[in-house]
Order: sequence, then structure tokens, then C-alpha cells
Amino acid sequence: MAGRAVATWEDFLIAVGAKPDRKIDVAYERAGSPVTVSLTPKPAEGSRFDVGDIGVLPNVHPHIRSVNSGEPADKAGLKANDVVVAVNGETITFSGDLKEAISKRPEQEITINILRDGAPLTIAATPRRSGTSGLLGVAIGDETVSIKPGAVGAAKLAVTKNIQYSGLIFQTVWGLITRETSPKQLMGPVAIAKLSGESAQLGWIALFGLMAQISLNLGLLNLLPVPVLDGGHIFIMAMEGVARRDFSMQVKEKMLMAGFVVLLTLMVTVIYNDLMRISAIERLVPWR
Repeated sequence: MAGRAVATWEDFLIAVGAKPDRKIDVAYERAGSPVTVSLTPKPAEGSRFDVGDIGVLPNVHPHIRSVNSGEPADKAGLKANDVVVAVNGETITFSGDLKEAISKRPEQEITINILRDGAPLTIAATPRRSGTSGLLGVAIGDETVSIKPGAVGAAKLAVTKNIQYSGLIFQTVWGLITRETSPKQLMGPVAIAKLSGESAQLGWIALFGLMAQISLNLGLLNLLPVPVLDGGHIFIMAMEGVARRDFSMQVKEKMLMAGFVVLLTLMVTVIYNDLMRISAIERLVPWR
């Protein structure tokens, strides 16, 4: 895609998400024949982030991990390991989609299309009301593949993932410089805090994964050759080593001031993005 092969859906979604409102070429196979199309990813409707989307999802569906006795799901006949394909005719891809479909229909009968041992089956169920949300009394899981590497395998996997995410960070920075990446995708403290809360709801693995990515981001960004940052000081010392003389205090002050302006611009940008993701504040801004 866009001249770069993608091996996983994660790679595909990252490549598309990084190009909102920018034309890309997507090459794929249909019935064994290669096909290439040009299209422009658009941010998903109602999305808080300027992430490109072309409306393509993997052919996966969530499954029922367990059913609570006496709950609506149990009375309707849902069983553990049932795969939920659709609700009221709407395709369900991820567990979040299923939770939303159930939550927004308290005390309303819904039609659930499932696969049980590979055989299609349709079940009608009525979520009970819990506050303003609907509940069926089921535990839901996404279609995943689990791996249990040993100590050496885990170390290799950690190195591989760090290299992958480091590449994405540098790709994003370069995209900002070349204007290939939208500044609207940048997040500040407010958005990170909200994202952390959402990750915590998904479980410890998602939360720790986000913490690791944030730590990697901070570490690498601190090493960028921007005066004021540690990487900037290293850059200045390297230049002095090449020139074989110390720069004057006035030159260093100007370089540090330039770096401060860059950081200040970045801070203003991410804070503005955070505020514009708050509906109440966005409505007060006339140019949005």
C-alpha cells in the first residue's frame, strides 16, 4: 500500500490512518488477480482524532466467553463460544461494537446472528436496563491469537516491537516536517489521560502497552536534535567537535531560543487539539 507492503491489519490501519485527506494507492488481490485503486482516507464520522479510514475491516467477529445464569442472554439461549456475526442486521467486528449495540438498546428486543460450531443461528434477546444502558449478562472476547514465548523469545519480540514503534515515531516526525502527517493527530496531556482511562477499561495488557508506547515516545523525542532537549545538547556538542572549537555563548543562546520556539509551538498545537476534542469547547470556536 502506498508503495509499502503491509503484513498485518495493524500495519494496514496505521498506514491508512496516517494519511487522512491524502490520496493513496492501495494494491490488493481479488480472486488471485492483482488490483490497484486510488482513494482518499477520511476521518471516521464522530472521531475525536484526525485518523484516516477507508471503511475496510478484517473479517473477524467477537465471541461469547461466558454467559451469566438467569440473565437475558441465558434466557435467550446464547452459549459460551458462540461467535456474534451481526446485531439487527449490522455486522459486528469487534467486542466494542457488540457492547455498543447492546448498551444502546435497553429493554428493546434485538436480533443476534451467531455461528455455533460453524452453523449459522439467529437468536432474539432483550437486554435488561441498567441505568441508561442495556445488559445481556455475557462476557465478550475478540478473536485473538495467543502466543507464549520463552524468555529469549520475549526479549526478541520486545526488541522487534520497539524497533517497529520507533520507526513509526520517526515516520510521524518526518511526516510533520514534510506535511504528510496532519498536526491534528498529535495528542496532549488531556487526550493521553482519556486514552489511558479507555485502555484501563480494556485490561492491564492494553494499559501497559500504552504506557510502554508513551515511554518510548518520550525517550526518542527527547533525543531529537532540537536545542533545549537532551538530543539538542548532544547535537551542539557534536557540531563543536566537528568544528574543533566551542561556539560562543551568543550562538548557543540563539540555538536554544530556536529550540524553545519549536517546543512552544508543539505545546500550543497539542493543547489546541486536546481542547478541540471537547465538544463543549469546540462549539464555542467559530472557525471549526
